[in-house]
Amino acid sequence: MFNQFNLKCLLAISVLGSFAAQGTQETNNQAPTATVEETKIKHWSEPAIKRTFWDIAELEKAFISVAPTNKNDGITVGELGINGANKDMILTLAQEIADKKHSNVDSLLIAHNGDLVFESYFARGRIDLSHPQSSTTKSYTALAIGRAIQLGYLSMKDLHKPVVSFLKGLDESKFDKGVETITLHKLMTMTSGLQISPEKLEEYQKNPEQYNGIKLVQAFFEDSAPVTEASQTFNYQGANPDVVMQVLDAVVPGSAKDFIENELFDKMGIANYDWRTDKNGLPAAGSFSSITSRDMLKLGSLVMNEGKWKGSQLIPQSFINKATKRNIQLSEEQVKNFYSGDNLSDSGYGYFWWQTDMKVKDKQYLSNSAQGGGGVTILSIDELDLLVIVTAHSRQAYLQMIAERIVPAFI
Repeated sequence: MFNQFNLKCLLAISVLGSFAAQGTQETNNQAPTATVEETKIKHWSEPAIKRTFWDIAELEKAFISVAPTNKNDGITVGELGINGANKDMILTLAQEIADKKHSNVDSLLIAHNGDLVFESYFARGRIDLSHPQSSTTKSYTALAIGRAIQLGYLSMKDLHKPVVSFLKGLDESKFDKGVETITLHKLMTMTSGLQISPEKLEEYQKNPEQYNGIKLVQAFFEDSAPVTEASQTFNYQGANPDVVMQVLDAVVPGSAKDFIENELFDKMGIANYDWRTDKNGLPAAGSFSSITSRDMLKLGSLVMNEGKWKGSQLIPQSFINKATKRNIQLSEEQVKNFYSGDNLSDSGYGYFWWQTDMKVKDKQYLSNSAQGGGGVTILSIDELDLLVIVTAHSRQAYLQMIAERIVPAFI
C-alpha cells in the first residue's frame, strides 16, 4: 500500500500555518470547491500538465458541518447528535485536524444509521475534487469482480477455479510449477504464491511494450519462483490485483474499463472520477484511481448494505460477505507496515479489504476497511452502523485515530 505512494513528495511538504475552524457548527455556509485548474489534478502526480497534488492550494479555513447538505447525489443526510452521538467529541477532533494535530487530513466524513451526519474538508480537500486513492483501488477492483458475478459473467464457484482457465493466449508449457493452483480467491487474499524478483518487476516497468495485455500475466507465471503451499501465504504485492483485472477484462463483454464505468460507477451516480490505464492496457488494478470523498462514502455504503444500492442488488450478498471476512488471519508483523495502534488487534484480510478489531473501553468492535497510501480510508463498523471516510496526504494510517476518537462518540 504505502510503497506505491510517493513518500519523497510527502517529505517535501511544508507545514503551513494552522487554520482554525470557527464556532461549534459550520465554519462556512458552503463546502469548498475546486478551481478549474485544480480539477485537473486527480492523482499524486500529473506529468501531462506538470502538476502534482501539492499544487492544490491549502484551504485558508476548514469547512466543518454537523448537518451536511443534501446534494441530490444519492446520499441521504442527517444531523450529528440527533441519534445520540457525542457531537462535541467529533467537533473537538475536527478542530485538532484543522490545527494540523493529526498530520495532513483532507476530508473527514461520517455516516451513522445510513445518513451522512458529518462532513468536513481541510487542507487540500474539496467537495468536488477527485482525491487520489492509492491502494484503496484494490478494494474497488474486488467490487468490480463482485459486479461481474452478479451479472453472471462469473460465479462464486469460479473464485476457486484456476485463473488460467479464464485467460486465453497463454503458453502454459512455459509456466513455473504450481501456477495452475492460483485462483481468484488466492489473488484477492494476497496468497497467490507468486514470487517475482525486484529485477523482473523493474524490467516490466522499463519495457511496457513487451508486457502489454496478456503478456504481463505470461511473464508473471513464467518468471515466478515455483508456487508451493509454503509460498501461498499473505504477501502484499501488485501482481495479484493485476492478474485479477486481466480476468475481469477476459470475462466481461467489452473492456474492463467500460464495465467498471457502466456497470458499477454509473449505477451509483459516480461520474467525477479517474482510473488510469496501466502500461498493460487495462485499468491499474492496484492503484491510480481517484474519486471524491462523497463517492467513497457511496462505495462504503454499498459494502455495508451487503451489495445493495438504492434497493438494487449490484453485488451478491455472498460475495460481500466473503470479501469482508477474515479469510486470512494476519500477524502483528504482517500488519505493522500498514497500520498500528494500541486500540487495534486481531487483523485479517478478505478480498482486498482489511478487518481489524477496535477496542473501546472493554469491548471490541470489528471494523472492515479499504486503505490506501497517504491515509486514504473507508472504514465501517456494522455493529454501530457507522461509516467513516478519510482522505489525506500523510505518512500515516488513521485507524487508530478512528478507534480512539471517533468510535467512542457513537457508543
